[in-house]
Amino acid sequence: MRRWTNLGSGMMSALVLGWPAAAMAVEALTPTEEISVTAQRLTEARSGIQTQVGASTYTVDSAAIEAMPGGDSNALNQIVLQAPGVVQDSFGQLHIRGEHNGLQYRLNGIILPEGISVFGQTLNPHLADQVELITGALPAEYGLRTAGIIDITTKAGGFDQGGEIGLYGGSHGLIQPSFEYGGSAGSINYFVSSSYQQSGLGIESPDGRSDPLHDRTEQGEAFGYFEEIIDPSSKISLILGDSREQFQIPDVAGNTPSLGLNVNGQTNFASAGLNENQREMTDFGVLSYLRHEQSLDFQVSLFGRYSSLYYTPDPLGDLLFNGIAQTAYKRDIATGVQSEGDYHLGDAHTLRAGVIVESDRATSATLSEVLPLNPVTGLQSSDQPVSIADDSGKTAWTYSVYLQDEWKLAPDLTLNYGGRFDVVDAYDHENQASPRANLVWLPVPGMTVHAGYARYLTPPPFELVGAESVTKFLNTTGAPVVSADTTPRSEKANYFDIGAEQKLEGGFSIGLDTFYKSSRNLIDEGQFGAPIIETPFNYASGKQYGAELTGSYSQGPFSAYGNFAALVAEGKDITSSEFNFTPDELAYIAQHYIHLDHEQTYSASAGAAYQWGDTKFSSDLIFGSGLRSSLGLVPNGTALPDYTQVNLGVEQKFALPFAEGFKARFDIINVFDEKYEIRDGTGVGVGAPQYGPRRGFFVGLSKSF
Repeated sequence: MRRWTNLGSGMMSALVLGWPAAAMAVEALTPTEEISVTAQRLTEARSGIQTQVGASTYTVDSAAIEAMPGGDSNALNQIVLQAPGVVQDSFGQLHIRGEHNGLQYRLNGIILPEGISVFGQTLNPHLADQVELITGALPAEYGLRTAGIIDITTKAGGFDQGGEIGLYGGSHGLIQPSFEYGGSAGSINYFVSSSYQQSGLGIESPDGRSDPLHDRTEQGEAFGYFEEIIDPSSKISLILGDSREQFQIPDVAGNTPSLGLNVNGQTNFASAGLNENQREMTDFGVLSYLRHEQSLDFQVSLFGRYSSLYYTPDPLGDLLFNGIAQTAYKRDIATGVQSEGDYHLGDAHTLRAGVIVESDRATSATLSEVLPLNPVTGLQSSDQPVSIADDSGKTAWTYSVYLQDEWKLAPDLTLNYGGRFDVVDAYDHENQASPRANLVWLPVPGMTVHAGYARYLTPPPFELVGAESVTKFLNTTGAPVVSADTTPRSEKANYFDIGAEQKLEGGFSIGLDTFYKSSRNLIDEGQFGAPIIETPFNYASGKQYGAELTGSYSQGPFSAYGNFAALVAEGKDITSSEFNFTPDELAYIAQHYIHLDHEQTYSASAGAAYQWGDTKFSSDLIFGSGLRSSLGLVPNGTALPDYTQVNLGVEQKFALPFAEGFKARFDIINVFDEKYEIRDGTGVGVGAPQYGPRRGFFVGLSKSF
């Protein structure tokens, strides 16, 4: 089931207030049924703590994920890409409403700290019972990363013993086995899953080939959810996750070094022979205690995440092509506590409050091979590389507190107002009080109108802030043209959102949402140099505005949806991490607003599914007018060509006695084999070219038990 709504979970208060009557009915249930009802009631209590009143929410449940071409064998970003206003980029990145990143991931409402992985998909759709994208003018409990909240409700076993084992594979040498199992033992509920994949298409193709050179990947993920019902009013839960990914950096044939360098007497190198690799690792855990008391619900959670990235260059090739061969290791260890609750103050008011504290310890270690230059002539003075080590470490703290009131002014009118206060203590000390207000009106049956305002404070991603000492590289081939290196600062923004949704008879729904955001110290990110590591930088000012049109239809065995978005995203005057840019770029952008490199003026997504007996047919597509490029004189002054990617899938369930529980699926990704560029290698902060996936054929078999 897909649904797009501007009301979110604001009606959860009615469910909460109805619980005493439901609790009386529990006395007639069996012990197993009583535990199941208690688990559901406590889950609803958690949902009631986390309001979405006035936000724009797009929900995809596990059935809808399974119905997509590729099903739950897709990467998580491919599922989110079907939501309104979401744009794809290289390295699997997503942009929502013109933001470069700014995504906050949550598991069952609990924050999953940011990591430093670039290619890897730490969270696998196999673990998801439901995926929500929450954006717009957000309520006060959402802060710091506010472009989009991706909240995953994990599978929990459901007190029904069972699982599934599957194998998926096909084009590009893809082999992807998976396993999941859930159930209960007394008052304990659990769900575990794992998957592994190997493929010859790990990172987007840099030249449009279906099977790029040197692009093999191996990836493995494991996940576990465990909860114990302590008594009818409380439970404790534990989430554990792990991912390991290894990537080759793909090569382009036919290029030769153009810098005129000499390394140990060698001046030439075939680009098809480059051997660069990147390894990414992530471990995370969440421990939560939830309690429900008539008018009061609260949850206290401890969370943590370890992530690391290790890049190894081609020692000779990188030096000849780039003037530097850098081995880079980055690690981030994040821990924190999230304590939140709600209190039902009569029928008209629901108060919500929370405190979140997080600590991050980032470590960076690089060893760079460079060639010495004559300080007078600027020419290479030796063909013997020299090594420059640059190590650093720093700890950051963030403190957040919020309070808000969901006030039911009338049966058809709700005001959610409040604010939060954030303190960021990292490379700089910054803080901000951020008021929030959302008004939701139900003027006629089936129609929802909302208007909201939010003040945002967004710190630069601490774990990605460059700690390289620019002065160490003076008089070498690794020296930047610009020596200025101002530390990135937090973005401060005002955000406005107005929209409406109308549900019509016959299963139709249509919605329109508009937004405007003005920023000071707008945060962007770029990939500079050979290591595939994003580096944040600021524009002194920025603005993003646009509109999203959504529609859906569901009737009997047929369902369909469609989304269209228009966007403008601009920034002016780069004020941090300046050494990554050329003097001409800095001079032009200081005087002019330019389009952000990740702006895509028009985006669309659509899909349909039809259930015919035990067979389900499905299709989806994405359309983009193209990200920005700098082929002309103006940075990000042109757009890449538009593209449309269409995918098809069919799934067959077998009801025969000898094949009970078996399913088979067949998917075609990029049916028309459209060859399109996501990036062309130009643009502010853009590293290398990337192309979308070429046509692929995939087959999956699974058995439930």
